[in-house]
Amino acid sequence: MRVLVLGAGVIGVTSAWYLTRAGHEVTLVDRQPDPGLETSRANGGQISAGHAEPWASPDVIPKVLRWLGREDAPLLFRPRADWAQWEWGLRFLRECLPGRFERNTRNLAGLALHSRDCLKALRAETGIEYDQVTRGILQFCVDEAEFEAVSRHAQAMNRYGIRREVKSAPECLAIEPALGRAATPVVGGVFTPEDESGDAHKFTQRLARLAVERGAVFLGGASVEAVESAGDRIVAARLSGAKAQRVEADAFVVALGSYSPQLLRPLGIRIPVYPLKGYSITIPLSARAAEIAPTISLSDEAGKVVISRLGDRLRAAGTAELNGYDLQVNAVRCASILERVKGLFPGIADEAQVEPWAGLRPATPTNAPAVGRTRYSNLFLNTGHGTLGWTLACGSGRAIAEIVSGRPPGVDFAFT
Repeated sequence: MRVLVLGAGVIGVTSAWYLTRAGHEVTLVDRQPDPGLETSRANGGQISAGHAEPWASPDVIPKVLRWLGREDAPLLFRPRADWAQWEWGLRFLRECLPGRFERNTRNLAGLALHSRDCLKALRAETGIEYDQVTRGILQFCVDEAEFEAVSRHAQAMNRYGIRREVKSAPECLAIEPALGRAATPVVGGVFTPEDESGDAHKFTQRLARLAVERGAVFLGGASVEAVESAGDRIVAARLSGAKAQRVEADAFVVALGSYSPQLLRPLGIRIPVYPLKGYSITIPLSARAAEIAPTISLSDEAGKVVISRLGDRLRAAGTAELNGYDLQVNAVRCASILERVKGLFPGIADEAQVEPWAGLRPATPTNAPAVGRTRYSNLFLNTGHGTLGWTLACGSGRAIAEIVSGRPPGVDFAFT
C-alpha cells in the first residue's frame, strides 16, 4: 500500500521505518526541513521502560497544590481562556483515582517493555548509533522520606513486570561515582538495569535515512493543512509550504504530536491530547568536565530532573507546563534545572555554553498514547505519547505498522 505518515518526529519516523520494513510504499511528511527538529530535538534522553507510569496518580494532587504559584514548579498550570486546557486538567484529576492509576500503569508498562525490546532488536538489525548508553537508569534520593516512598513503590511495581532494584547510598555511588560530589548526599535510590538512554534527535535522523535507503520518501518543508475524506475513507492530504501539493495514498498515519487534534477536529475526531511544555538544557563537556560528569542516565527524585550523558554533552530535562502552544523558553525554569545540575556536579558547567530548549510534549490525561484505528477505515493514529515518546517510539511504531498491515499487534495494549 501507499502510506502517508504525517509528522517526522521520533514517533513518525519509527512508524515510517516499520511500515517500510513491512513492504509498504511510505512517504513521510514534516513542516521542518529535516526529521526530529521539534519535540524530539532535545528531550531528556531516557528510554525509561522501568519508570513508564502515569503522572496522574493519587499522590500527585497534594504535590500540585504545594507547587501552586511557584515559577520553578515541576508541574505548572498557567490558566488560559481555552476550554481544551481546562477539560484536559479535569480529566487528569479524574485519572488520579487509585483504580484508574493502576489500569493506566498496567497499560503503559506493557507497551514500554515491548518498545524497549523492539529498540534492542532494531539496533541489532541496523547497527544504528545515537550516543546510546545501555547500562540502566538510576533514580536517586537525597531525602530519607522520599527514599522510603520510592522503595515501597518499586516493590509494588513488580506485579506489572517492571524490575526495580532498591539500592543503598553506597550502592548508588558504586553505580554512579559522580554523585559522590553532590552538595546534598545521596541516601539511596532505585536502579532499573535494563533501561537505556540516548540522543533521540540523532536516532530520529539516522533512522529516517535508513528508511529512505529502503525506499521511503521524505518530504520536508511541507505543512499538513488538511486531509480530504470521501465516505468512510481519507483520500488525500493537502500540503503547503515549500512542497505544496495534494498527496493521495491508500492509508494515512497521523503522528503530528501536539498538533494532531487540530488536524483531526474537522473530521469529527476528538482525542484528549494537549501540549505539555517541557524544558531542557544541554551542557557541552570540556575535558575536565567530562571526568566529573555522570556516565549513566539519572533521575533526580527531589529536583524532578532527568540527566543523560550523550557523548561529549550532558542533557538535563524537567518540568511540565500547561500553557497552550507557547514555545518561548522560560529563563527561570531553565535556570532552575541548571542550578540543580551544578549542585549535583559542582564545576561541571560553563554557563555561557549552556543551550536551553523548550518543546511541546503531546500529553493525554492517562499518559497512554492514542495508537490505532479511527472511524475512517484508512486513517490511523500514533500520537499523544507525552513524556514517554522516546521510550514508547519503537513499540508504538511497530504496532501501528502491524495494524495498518492488517495484522494483530504483538503487544497487549488498549489500542484505539
